[in-house]
Amino acid sequence: MSDNATLREPPARKSPWALAFRVATWILAAGCFYLVYTRMEVAAARDSQTVWQYLVAFFAGADWAFWLAHMIPYSVFFFLVDSHATWRVIRWFNAPDLKLGNVLPIRASAYILSLVNEQVGKGAMSLYLLKTYEVPGWRALSSMIFLGLIEIYQLLLFSAIGVAANFDLVRDASTVLPLDVILPSIMIVAALYLPVHIAYFRTGSGGLRETNILTAFRQARPIHYLLVVLFKAPNLIGAVIVYTFALELFQVDVSLGQMLAFLPVIFLAAALPLPFHAGALLLWTVLFPDYPEVAAFSFVMHTFFVLFNASIGVLFLPRANKELFG
Repeated sequence: MSDNATLREPPARKSPWALAFRVATWILAAGCFYLVYTRMEVAAARDSQTVWQYLVAFFAGADWAFWLAHMIPYSVFFFLVDSHATWRVIRWFNAPDLKLGNVLPIRASAYILSLVNEQVGKGAMSLYLLKTYEVPGWRALSSMIFLGLIEIYQLLLFSAIGVAANFDLVRDASTVLPLDVILPSIMIVAALYLPVHIAYFRTGSGGLRETNILTAFRQARPIHYLLVVLFKAPNLIGAVIVYTFALELFQVDVSLGQMLAFLPVIFLAAALPLPFHAGALLLWTVLFPDYPEVAAFSFVMHTFFVLFNASIGVLFLPRANKELFG
């Protein structure tokens, strides 16, 4: 045996905690799908149908051409708004000379990578900043973490507005879970935490303030938080409108008020680390108990959205490869 072979390190083993977490997420996802299926089974039985017949009838009644006329423009709109917000944050904290035109192909190509893993998708931007502007990976990651926190708070903010304006709808939807207690409680805790978070990173030293991947929080001023919410707000407002009209095309009776109150919460549930966004699928059936088939509707909406965004990435891929690899 050669010396190189004897010195070669054994492959790293995955942590048993990581394996246990993965198994737990799949078990939870299976449980969510089972609950969704049983709800649809009960609804189908009322019409003397199987679940398959029930879903076929649900989707057959939709105006698919009109649905595409909503989804395609919104997907393009989302890409432009998302790229603009990302560009602004990177200019503030990483590369002041960066142009929006340089961000578009990288952000678009990240949608392709995100089909496999969201974190891999974010790595494309980090690689571009490292190669073009010599920005260390941890600084780029810091900006992405900052964006992620603002996305969560944006969802909470819009949901708070919707819940406050349509609290009676929230109370009516609290048949399975006490949403009229859970949602306001989460929003109050989040509202109390944010000023503490900003004050902590803006004053003093030591602790988490010195963590490299949290550098963006040390640099960010309160106005930065507000501006990112405003930059990204058109996407969420657009989603509320598009989902409302799309549900009507599928003969589901909803209002803009319901969507404003519920859709941001559903998007938060979609961010949970469960396969196939199982938490969001279950939440749809909880929030709309009279229409359990909306879980299948949301799966179709999400699948189309990520695939169409990936197709945008394919269009930009030649330029992205040139930006990344020369």
